[in-house]
Amino acid sequence: MRKASLILLSAAAGAALTLFVTQPRSVLMGSSARAATSDTYRQLNLFGDVFERVRSDYVEKPDDSKLIESAVSGMLSGLDPHSSYMDAKSFRDMQVQTRGEFGGLGIEVTMEDGLVKVVSPIDDTPASKAGILANDVITNLDDEAVQGLTLNQAVDKMRGPIGTKIKLKIIRKGQDNPIDVTLVRDNIRVRSVRSHVEADDIGYIRVTTFNEQTTEGLKKAIADLRSQIGDKLKGYIIDLRNNPGGLLEEAVTVSDSFLDRGEIVSTRGRNAEETQRRSAHPGDLTKGKPVVVLINGGSASASEIVAGALQDHKRATLIGTRSFGKGSVQTIIPLGSGNGALRLTTARYYTPSGRSIQAKGIVPDIEVLQDVPDELKSRTDTKGEASLRGHLKNGNDEKTGSQSYVPPDAKNDKALKMADDLLHGIKTNLSSQASRDKAAIEKPADKAAN
Repeated sequence: MRKASLILLSAAAGAALTLFVTQPRSVLMGSSARAATSDTYRQLNLFGDVFERVRSDYVEKPDDSKLIESAVSGMLSGLDPHSSYMDAKSFRDMQVQTRGEFGGLGIEVTMEDGLVKVVSPIDDTPASKAGILANDVITNLDDEAVQGLTLNQAVDKMRGPIGTKIKLKIIRKGQDNPIDVTLVRDNIRVRSVRSHVEADDIGYIRVTTFNEQTTEGLKKAIADLRSQIGDKLKGYIIDLRNNPGGLLEEAVTVSDSFLDRGEIVSTRGRNAEETQRRSAHPGDLTKGKPVVVLINGGSASASEIVAGALQDHKRATLIGTRSFGKGSVQTIIPLGSGNGALRLTTARYYTPSGRSIQAKGIVPDIEVLQDVPDELKSRTDTKGEASLRGHLKNGNDEKTGSQSYVPPDAKNDKALKMADDLLHGIKTNLSSQASRDKAAIEKPADKAAN
């Protein structure tokens, strides 16, 4: 689907370019079309006049390419918050992010006091094999001091072609002297899916982003959990909290993993003929086991597609707080070698029941608010899509603000506790609607037990 979209949009862009080049054909246009085209060319002439004046009269000689890039960026940023121009580097970074794999060392890092601190080494990567540990502090990369670099600059230096070497100088608590380690970059896969056994009989699956590895990661997690838990498996908790989204195709295939039939999502562009509908294929990977999906104010875009599809089909009970409300689809349009790409909003998406969640979000079946520490109370709510300047409008009932806090200790996670209770059939003080949801989620478990 992504490839088809790119081809279609590239063809459309080419047609537009031909229209501008073959201006004499405008004799076939009506008077209103001729007037609109004439006005467009006057505006383009205005741009040309300003561009030349800046080049000739600005106090310092400007960089022509940067002027053009700034103009393009300004044009796209005036459309909506999610349309933008990506220069060549940003485009490459985006491709790495969506592929979910790159040449690197295999460490999750953060910046602390101007130095790079290891959050965690990724299993079976050069970093873990070399014995790099969580909380190690990286002070030098190939003899260059990390101090003064941004986190992105440091990460760029650690990434590189597979098979190339890089030397790290590390400070480790308990060690008197710095440690020098030379690593060989390898192919690193970003783990977008993590899982563990919850309460001995529930499969917990956390999806952090939707990249090209997500569906395969989900399939493996389901298989591993089924193998670990066996016949006593009660059901699955799919945690989409603070998942910012990603690839539309992955949202569709993840949703399909829990559905046997029916529409998953539709995307609707400017013209009716551009509407596309994606449907599920037979084969529920969980074999009908109950599913609970956790969402919050940080669940956006692809996360909302999955949550909306499973909610509309009554395949899952949604627990948490209202989602972010990003209901638009962006298409990446490459602009040729070295010229970056456009990230252009080309459609809105709709859940199977025809809901547009744009600037509204998805309301969970059961709302659960977390207990937020006093020092974090002003920083744990997301303002949502409706608060973004220039967002696509969606009627008069747009919503802003939703809690996005997830307690670091699972023992304090009230949404997770509610999910555990539902899957175990424990009675709780729920509203009548929540009680109906609870009854609905228990039926597949009873059937499976038979």
